[in-house]
Amino acid sequence: MIKFDNILFIGCGNMAGAMLDGWLAGGMPGSAFTIFDPAPRDYPDGVTALDAMPTSGDYDAILIGVKPHMLGDIAESLGPLAGQGTVILSILAGVELETLRKRFPQAQGVVRVMPNLAVALGKSPVGLAQDGLDEEGQDSLVRFFDPLGLPEWVSEDDFDLFTALAGSGPAFVYRMIDALAKGAEELGFPHDKAVRTATAMVEGAAALASHSPDNPGALADRVASPGGTTRAGLDVLDDDQAVFKLMQATLKAAQDRSAEMSREARG
Repeated sequence: MIKFDNILFIGCGNMAGAMLDGWLAGGMPGSAFTIFDPAPRDYPDGVTALDAMPTSGDYDAILIGVKPHMLGDIAESLGPLAGQGTVILSILAGVELETLRKRFPQAQGVVRVMPNLAVALGKSPVGLAQDGLDEEGQDSLVRFFDPLGLPEWVSEDDFDLFTALAGSGPAFVYRMIDALAKGAEELGFPHDKAVRTATAMVEGAAALASHSPDNPGALADRVASPGGTTRAGLDVLDDDQAVFKLMQATLKAAQDRSAEMSREARG
């Protein structure tokens, strides 16, 4: 079993910072985390902040949260810290397991991680792809990520699509909320009330979907009485599969860009 009691962050920007907040909210002590970031900020109580890249230390895991192009610059320095007792956790977009393994050949395992900012609330899907961990190590890793939301093992072949759906997906939902609110505003609803109502509606609908035994498509049909207001609206979305085609094209564009970033990272 792998312990995750002593975690080093290299970089703590928006995403890594949200992950830190999620782990702390989930009950992990601040003393479990050590952070080096070239642009330091105030960290929660108990967290150790370093003013230079560490050259020694016994870390269970090293979370790399810098810009992808910086990996080569930091890998050599981190090499002595990434031995058989250490797991490398990478949230670097487009950096594949093969690249991570080449950079950290002695690490016990290397793991690609794809969260979104809802990790701070413990509400994010978290995609995981790994190299080097046995079944017990994988189970330990899932337990470590449980406080952040829903950890999912993802084939690296599917990682670009998972990135599009779970990583980029919140932006697409926000755009939909904004579109609903603007649509209501154009039809005469006050702006602030339209935004509040659309946001609260989506929050409630998502909560219901997550607790219902029915899939979202079935839930939509349950809400829509024949000849009613909901059915009239759904008929617009469903006409010639309009909303399906829009979402498929949206995900495909994000998936393709993720794959392109992986090719760029390979050089």
